[in-house]
Amino acid sequence: MLQTRVDAYPTHRIGGFPVRAGRPLPFGARPVPGGVNFSVYSTHATAMTLVLFRRGEAAPVAELPFPSSFRRGAVFAMTVFGLEEAGLDLETLEYGYRADGPFRPREGHRFDPGAILLDPYATLVGGREEWGAPHDPVYPYRARIALDDFDWEDDRPPGVAPEDTVVYELHVRGFTRHPSSGVQAPGTFAGLAERLPYLARLGVTCVELMPVFEFDELDNPRGLLNYWGYNPVGFFAPKASYAASGPYGMQVDEFKNLVKQAHRAGLEIVLDVVFNHTAEGDERGRAISFRGLDNSAYYMLTPDGHYYNFSGTGNTMNCNHPVVREFVLDCLRHWAAEFHVDGFRFDLAAILGRAPDGTVLANPPLLESLAHDPVLNHCKLIAEAWDAAGLYQVGSFPSYSRWSEWNGRYRDAVRRFVKGDLGTAGELAARMTGSTDLYGSRGPVASVNFVTSHDGFTLRDLVSYDRKHNELNGEDNRDGDSANHSWNCGHEGPTDDPGVLALRARQSRNALLLLLTSHGIPMLLAGDEMGRTQHGNNNAYCHDGPEWWLDWDLAEENADLVRFVRNAIAFRRAHPALRRREGAVGHPVTGDLPEVSWHGVRAWTPDWSPHSRLVAAMFYSGADGGHDCVYVAANSYWEGLVLELPAPPGGTAWHLFADTAAAPPHDACEPGREPPLADQARVPIGPRAVIVLVARDRPTEE
Repeated sequence: MLQTRVDAYPTHRIGGFPVRAGRPLPFGARPVPGGVNFSVYSTHATAMTLVLFRRGEAAPVAELPFPSSFRRGAVFAMTVFGLEEAGLDLETLEYGYRADGPFRPREGHRFDPGAILLDPYATLVGGREEWGAPHDPVYPYRARIALDDFDWEDDRPPGVAPEDTVVYELHVRGFTRHPSSGVQAPGTFAGLAERLPYLARLGVTCVELMPVFEFDELDNPRGLLNYWGYNPVGFFAPKASYAASGPYGMQVDEFKNLVKQAHRAGLEIVLDVVFNHTAEGDERGRAISFRGLDNSAYYMLTPDGHYYNFSGTGNTMNCNHPVVREFVLDCLRHWAAEFHVDGFRFDLAAILGRAPDGTVLANPPLLESLAHDPVLNHCKLIAEAWDAAGLYQVGSFPSYSRWSEWNGRYRDAVRRFVKGDLGTAGELAARMTGSTDLYGSRGPVASVNFVTSHDGFTLRDLVSYDRKHNELNGEDNRDGDSANHSWNCGHEGPTDDPGVLALRARQSRNALLLLLTSHGIPMLLAGDEMGRTQHGNNNAYCHDGPEWWLDWDLAEENADLVRFVRNAIAFRRAHPALRRREGAVGHPVTGDLPEVSWHGVRAWTPDWSPHSRLVAAMFYSGADGGHDCVYVAANSYWEGLVLELPAPPGGTAWHLFADTAAAPPHDACEPGREPPLADQARVPIGPRAVIVLVARDRPTEE
């Protein structure tokens, strides 16, 4: 019979358990032959104690102080044996730490040996399996050890090229929590997995998940919830209450199955990650993990020991401290290697380029390390290139030829043009062609284009409200952005006026069609394709209920809009002229048409004057001996126009793919079935409308 070989024998007995000095690396808790190795970092702690719990019990089973001889540098490491004999196998074991040391806030130290702290490297977090349940007053977030026995079978990442990517941003709970979702486990990873076929049929290629690291949904001083999850607690652990199997500790496997099913459907999974702050807040907040282990290392502190607040949430992580930098890298490697995720979107990523004193670094070590890390080599890296303290790096974020950015200037340009603002035609033209003025040699794939995101109005609300309506947030409508570039189309909020409703529907189609025919990586907000509303709230981070979840009945009520979006995505996929990796040039290439040319009411004569409300572009791709030519015209004027058309490539004729002024289902064709224009020299464009033409072979004469 094969015996389990213990590679070393215990040298001490502490708290009733045989132990020996542990291995400092890797950090966290790792099973070893015969026991578990516990390793935790703290430069300034004078003593450390391992606290062992049996799952579900309030009182510890044992507390094991680390002997001073078990410390190596700034790492406390101990291997504990005999756990199973004490009824603490890997499925029932929970643990935490007590860190003793100075409490001198002005010097940055806030040690409290009375607090039990979560291991920053915990791969499972217990105690919060039920969404919204009250906290355990002693130790609400309990570190556990995830078992590594998931069968990935022959899982392969889809490896979608950046230029072919269409992103769909969603909230795991809100996407299927509504009763209309029809899934077996609403509001969970398993529920989302059931709805993946819908996303595949829609045509998106990448699902961007709002935060799924363990976070504190009760972290809201006004008695509401922190629904979105931008307040992380356990960076290595999937959120337990997002798993149907959470009470059984199976959230790791459930999330892995979601990724595996997504890959089988050809969908990539990108995680929205938050490394700019934690749920511990400012000096009034509680110690959950980092603050009690080594406050001065993990956070940016002012000279008098207060917290820099570049995140707007009370604290800012000290990401370019060497230990914290390695923590971020370890975390992302964990999700890429263990969970097979395909990329990361970094919340308030400009903070990741700040020095410990808050100054902006010219060559941020963390951003460079992420760009060149071998484990993350295949992962998409997307930056929200600003922070809450005014640092705005759209177009100047340190990219190291790897990073893409949420393009806030694209969002504002499309919103302002569709709304009808003057002086926006030239700006829109630059954004439609991949913002080469911002990204230059980085190419259009550096630009993640979006009109709406979780942060702000939904698309339906963008065309239904002039002002934000955040009264239910409990902050007297002071929160949320006031510069939304929105227009209610003549009536604030809900209405039965058929004229207003028709205009809102057209304006929605205008924004979506511009988004899906622009160079760059388009991103859709979940539910925009079916007319989801947040009732004018542009900061709905704190609301959880049926009126805030995605109502799947809207997919039937607004089936024409879903069809329109599906056709527009399919059209984009069919035309390489719209999916460029490199910036288009405005002069003929090898004797062909320019890769992009601009037009107006007259062909080849654009109007860039401040009063212009017309932008018309012809996109051309002549690679591989063939050609692909698409003409896009956008009119934000309140009257229709007749446009003179440029000649399409030889042997082809203009065919009409989409006209947002046409009543559904004639607003967009199925790609490949576009009818030819009767007049090849001119085309009408309606008021406040977008049209898209494609050059196809001339119809055969009978």
